[in-house]
Amino acid sequence: MANRREFLLQFAAFAAQPAKGLTPKERVDRVLAGRTPDRPPFCFWHHFQDEKEPGRRHAALTLDFVRRYQLDIAKVMSDYPYPKGPGAQWHELKPVDNPFPEQVKALELIRDGLAGQKHFVETIFNPWNQATKISSKEAVTELMRTRPQALLDALEAIARSEANHARRALEAGASGIFLAVDNAQQGVLTLEEYRKFSEPFDRMVLEAAKDAPLNILHLHGPKVYLDHFWKGWPVQVIHYSAHETGVPLAEARKKTAAVLMGGLDHRSVVGAPPEKVQAMLREARAAGPKWICAPGCSVPDESPREKLLALSRLLRTA
Repeated sequence: MANRREFLLQFAAFAAQPAKGLTPKERVDRVLAGRTPDRPPFCFWHHFQDEKEPGRRHAALTLDFVRRYQLDIAKVMSDYPYPKGPGAQWHELKPVDNPFPEQVKALELIRDGLAGQKHFVETIFNPWNQATKISSKEAVTELMRTRPQALLDALEAIARSEANHARRALEAGASGIFLAVDNAQQGVLTLEEYRKFSEPFDRMVLEAAKDAPLNILHLHGPKVYLDHFWKGWPVQVIHYSAHETGVPLAEARKKTAAVLMGGLDHRSVVGAPPEKVQAMLREARAAGPKWICAPGCSVPDESPREKLLALSRLLRTA
């Protein structure tokens, strides 16, 4: 019995040791398993403003970005517009089998370009967000107040379409989805409104990708109802802005066993002095081994190449 206990202790100590020379995919897999990597995996991203370009162009921009900055995860941006419905009113929608065909083409090319060396995840903006893009924030809120069932029907149609897209993304080789939720916060919806008008549809999209190894829940904004999301969601990773919310990763770690993603202030990290970035990293390391280093949201689209290169070099030696 003593020998077995000693063996288990030695094995546990070995498993906790950083692994050297990992590939980006191995590095992320180690974090997902709660084991210490050779260094924290990192990624960052921004919008390419290429929503009018074909999927081939979108894939080329994404692959160039991932390779240039040696990112451990390819977070694929998705800015192609959701298809409008045939009716006179914006909310007269039906589920669409393939709502983002050019995006699917891009994902297939990204899969081929990465050749299995890195995880890539597909960005999906939640149904509420898509509804505001089809119409406007004001129109969606007005429909919620005046014709709540009409809004629920529209959101369900979008959710079913996005669930179809999530399945297509996985078939194209994505390791999971990055579901962006920007309405679960004060000033947009009350928590009760979010539970009624958004959560069922957000879960519908996530359910379509539930068997994927790398699903990320992005909670956007400074006043997010974080406590609503720490447990019970079918994702491996929770991503939010520690700096905007004022909730450090150390505090989040006490509330969730999920991998935490974030730690860098997206508003200032690009071009920040190295000592400032190092300070962000020191604070973020309190998340433990289950941590993916990333900004709390996308970095500015106009970020200079040389500053992103400098950030990449710093994070690769963190």
